Amino acid sequence: MNNSSSLPAGLRTWFVIHFVIDMLVGIPLLFFPEVIMPLLGWSPIDPIASRIVGAALMGIGIESWIGRNASLDVYRAMLNLKVIWSSSAMLAIGLGLWQGGASAGWLFLAVFFIFWVVWVYYRNKIN
Repeated sequence: MNNSSSLPAGLRTWFVIHFVIDMLVGIPLLFFPEVIMPLLGWSPIDPIASRIVGAALMGIGIESWIGRNASLDVYRAMLNLKVIWSSSAMLAIGLGLWQGGASAGWLFLAVFFIFWVVWVYYRNKIN
C-alpha cells in the first residue's frame, strides 16, 4: 500500500538527502578507513570499528532510499529508527569529545544534531 501522499511536505526529500550523505560518508569508512580517518585527525585507527560505522551509515542510508516511496506507517517506523540512531550517535560522539577525541567529531556531532532535529520534527508531525 502506498499512501505517501499523506506525508508531510519535504520528508521524502530529507530521506533522499540522508541517503546521499550516508553514502558519501559510509562508503569511504567501510572501504578505506586507513586513508579517511587520518585525514579527520583520528589516531589510532581501529579499522573494524570504522568499518562498522560505515556499514551502519550505509544500511540506514540505503533504507532511506528504498523506503522513500513507502506508506506513512513505514515512514513512522523509519523515523523512530533515525531518532534512536541519531540520539545514540550524538551521545557516543559527545562522550568521545569529552574524553579528548578528534576535533572532527564536532562536525559529525553537528551533522547528527541537524538530522536529529529533522527526524524529531517529522516524527512529531506524523504522530
